[in-house]
Amino acid sequence: MPTELSLRYGMNPRQKPAMVRARKGQLPFEVINGSPGYINLLDALNSWQLVSELKAATGLPAAASFKHVSPAGAAVAQPMSDALQKACAVWGMELSPLATAYARARGADRMSAFGDWAALSEVVDVPTARMLSREVSDGIIAPGYEEEALAILKQKKKGAYVILSIDPSYTPPELETREVFGVAFEQHRNDLALGPDLLRNIVTSEKNLPKEAERDLLLALITLKYTQSNSVCFAYGGQAIGVGAGQQSRIHCTRLAAAKADLWWLRQHPAVLALPFKDGLGRPVMDNVIDQYLRTDVTGVEKQAWPEVFERVPDRLTEEERGAWLKQLRGVSLGSDAFFPFRDNIDRAAASGVGYIAEPGGSIRDEDIIKACDAYGMAMAFTSVRLFHH
Repeated sequence: MPTELSLRYGMNPRQKPAMVRARKGQLPFEVINGSPGYINLLDALNSWQLVSELKAATGLPAAASFKHVSPAGAAVAQPMSDALQKACAVWGMELSPLATAYARARGADRMSAFGDWAALSEVVDVPTARMLSREVSDGIIAPGYEEEALAILKQKKKGAYVILSIDPSYTPPELETREVFGVAFEQHRNDLALGPDLLRNIVTSEKNLPKEAERDLLLALITLKYTQSNSVCFAYGGQAIGVGAGQQSRIHCTRLAAAKADLWWLRQHPAVLALPFKDGLGRPVMDNVIDQYLRTDVTGVEKQAWPEVFERVPDRLTEEERGAWLKQLRGVSLGSDAFFPFRDNIDRAAASGVGYIAEPGGSIRDEDIIKACDAYGMAMAFTSVRLFHH
C-alpha cells in the first residue's frame, strides 16, 4: 500500500492540489479501481470505522450507507420479511447475510442513500456485489472481494466505480490531528469501545431491556459515534431506521430522525407495496414518487407528474390509515449523542414507537426526562458517554 495518494481535487473542484498521506508508514487502504475524491475518502474512513465497530460489538456482518460524512443507514445482518425486501427493492434477489446488512442499510433512507458510499465489514460476496451493481453509488470500502464480486463491481459507472480494500488489522495512532484555518488541532481519538456495559444504568421505572433492544441501542450509539453532531438515531430490527444528523437543536434531530423512521415503516404499508408503477421506471424515480405519495405536504404541482409514472393515479392513505399503520411500530430503540434537554424529545419519540432509550444523562432536567419516559413506559439507560463527532 502507498504512503500517499494524489486526489483530483479537494472538497470542491476549485480546491487543488489535494492529497492524502499516512502520518506514519503506509496508508491503510488500497485503491483497486477508480479514482477516489476527498469526500469519498472521508466517507470511506468514517464508514469503515462504523461497520468494523458494529461487527466487533455484535459479531454480525455489518454495512453502512454514507452520504457527506454521515450515515444514511447502518445495519447488521438479519433476515428480512417479504414486505421489507420489497420496500428495500431487493425482492427476488439472492440475499446472503452480508447482502441483507447492506439492503437494510441502504433501505433505511433510500432518498438520502442515492449516490452513497458503501462500507462492508466482510469480504464482499457475489450477492452483495449484484445488489450494489443495481444502485446509484459512488464507491465501496471493504476488507476484500471475491473474484467474481470484484469483476461485477468493476463494471459499474463504465468502469469508474471506486473500490477500496482496507487492512482490517490497521489501528490508527492514539493522537489525531487536523488543521482548520491554519490552526492545528490535536486530540486523543475517540477509541472508546461501545458495549452492553454502557446500558446497565437504567434510570426509569421500567427496567426490562430485551436482547433485541440492547442490540439496537448499541447499533444506534455506534452509528452516532460516526455521525455529524448533533445527532439522534432510531433503530429497530438490527438496523437504523432514522438518523437525524447535524442539527443545531436536539428536538430538530429527534423530529428529523422520527420522520425518517415513520417513512421507513410506511414504505412497508400494503398500499405502498402495491403502487401501480408503469414498467421501465428506475428505482430512484420510484423512490422519489413514493416519498411524495407518503408526504402529507405534497403539492398539486408535484402530483402533476403522477400520471406519467402510474398506470392509474392511486388514492392516498387517509390520516386514519396512516395513524393505524404507524401505531403498529413498537419497541423502537433510540440513541442520542448527548443528553435530552427537554421532554419534547421524549414526546416526539413516543409517537414513533420508541420503547427504549440510551443517552448520556447529565442535564439539569434529567428528572423531567425520566418522568416523561415513565409516563410512556419506556426503559432508558444513562450511558454517561457523549458521542459528538465533527
